[in-house]
Amino acid sequence: QVQLVESGGGLVQAGGSLRLSCEASGRTFSSLGMAWFRQAPGKEREFVCAIRWSGGHTLYADAVKGRFTISRDSAKNAVYLQMNSLKPEDTAVYYCASSTSFPLSTRVDGYRYWGQGTQVTVSS
Repeated sequence: QVQLVESGGGLVQAGGSLRLSCEASGRTFSSLGMAWFRQAPGKEREFVCAIRWSGGHTLYADAVKGRFTISRDSAKNAVYLQMNSLKPEDTAVYYCASSTSFPLSTRVDGYRYWGQGTQVTVSS
């Protein structure tokens, strides 16, 4: 089992920035990659970005390219999401997820372990 705990969400004005953190514990050696997904009210959970633990290869959804940056700290078993130039449409619950499969996936079913989520609200 891998346990994931997100933090860093909150309320920010449009154009502002937030940094989310995700700390992993448990059988972290089984994780090959990490991702951030988000889910807005009434919508399906959607892929935001992902990163491979080894080598740091990243993948981004078109909606966040150039604004969001995912990074990892292997020593701390932590993944971060730096979100800049936030828009009201970025408002959602953001989830951290861990994959035990290769390669990186953009699908919800490509990730085995999930955190509880952290709310991000962007006001206009």
